Amino acid sequence: MPVLDQTSAPIYEALERFRSMRVVPFDVPGHKRGRGNPELTRLLGETCVSMDVNSMKPLDNLCHPVSVIRDAEKLAADAFGAAHAFLMVGGTTSAVQSMVLSAVKGGEKIILPRNVHRSVMGAMVLCGAVPVYVNPECDDRLGIPLGMKVSEVERAICENPDAKAVLVNNPTYYGICSDLKAIVELAHAHGMLCLADEAHGTHFYFHEDLPMSAMEAGADMAAVSMHKSGGSLTQSSLLLTGPNMSPGHVRQIINLTQTTSASYLLLSSLDIARRNLALRGREEFGRVMQMADYARKEINDIGGYYAFSKELINGDSVYDFDITKLSVNTLNIGLAGIEVYDLLRDEYDIQIEFGDLGNILAYLSIGDRPREIERLVSSLSEVRRRFGKNSSAGLMKQEYIEPEVVVSPQKAFYAPKESLPLKNTVGRVCSEFVMCYPPGIPILTPGERITQDIIAYILYAKEKGCSMTGPEDPDITCLNVLDLKED
Repeated sequence: MPVLDQTSAPIYEALERFRSMRVVPFDVPGHKRGRGNPELTRLLGETCVSMDVNSMKPLDNLCHPVSVIRDAEKLAADAFGAAHAFLMVGGTTSAVQSMVLSAVKGGEKIILPRNVHRSVMGAMVLCGAVPVYVNPECDDRLGIPLGMKVSEVERAICENPDAKAVLVNNPTYYGICSDLKAIVELAHAHGMLCLADEAHGTHFYFHEDLPMSAMEAGADMAAVSMHKSGGSLTQSSLLLTGPNMSPGHVRQIINLTQTTSASYLLLSSLDIARRNLALRGREEFGRVMQMADYARKEINDIGGYYAFSKELINGDSVYDFDITKLSVNTLNIGLAGIEVYDLLRDEYDIQIEFGDLGNILAYLSIGDRPREIERLVSSLSEVRRRFGKNSSAGLMKQEYIEPEVVVSPQKAFYAPKESLPLKNTVGRVCSEFVMCYPPGIPILTPGERITQDIIAYILYAKEKGCSMTGPEDPDITCLNVLDLKED
């Protein structure tokens, strides 16, 4: 196989050639290189709007690439060690859903942890697959779900030998990694595919001191969020496949839901970001790891906070830890994570990734610099001094609540339903999603039994200011539940 030139960026280069041609546009988009929308041009700049163009022969077509997009996909596959790479412009949600839809059909089982992103559950609503949950262990101090134990995955496989696939988070939002290689081998030994949600693991492919990537572990498919730690534009992503997957079949699945009007801004950003990571990723992520380690030490020296890291590793449910994730438990300063999240933004002009009931996450990547780290650390110290409380009494830990699955997500989502006040739904079967976003891990999914603990959790999260999404009622005063005749 010929060695590919990772200094090349074929989509970007084709766009530059196209700009120099001064083509008169009698096609879409209707702003005609920005001339029809001067306010948009002032906001984004002439270079940006001039590159917001339609698919055409010189620029290829994402639905059926034969030239520059195909070349960019080959370079991405080479950079990530995959058999094939698909450029995705619908975010990693689209990549995850295409991955799941490529692996399972209606009525087929998929083994997965319950702490998956909403996109996984959305895929099951779309295709009718049936979830088999591997309930994760929880860390009592942090109140977060951990990875999947290999023994628990094996038990689920033995109890469900007809399952078609196993899905693994690599890593979780908090940086927790399961033993992916062992799970891949286990799945393959039982004739199942292994899929990885690597929305937060793009950087794993570019430094040997980071956890093992899905392609290195032998996974069949991986959804990779290039726009998170990889540096491309928001909403751009990659879907990677191994040698056992038919690229033609996967492309057909992608084309069921992905736009036919792909943004060349997103495509070129993927192309340029891949080139940057291939050429400089190891150096850049080495620097990110150093910054994260420094920040953890400084935050832990403040007192009260707990910025956790590799000390959590136990060889099983925490097989490895992504040290670029600056995850911090806040309960011992007497504040919920979401409260610290809000204070950092409102009082100190610092926007971190998310805050939940007990933790915050500051997302570090290639665009961060030491002076921003210093500002974050000093602001956290000020938050503790100004707003911290002597007791964590009354604070609820974010604990994993084991679901009772009554019917499949698809059946519940489309079944006859009724809307009830939140407190009156205990014992009923939910027909919609409820989640804090971010991280976007559902508290309830369609088909699960609503319990008093779940209601208490939702009410507490609302009280503390968590951004709750999913239900038809935006205020979440009511929930849709299955009609009793269906329940």
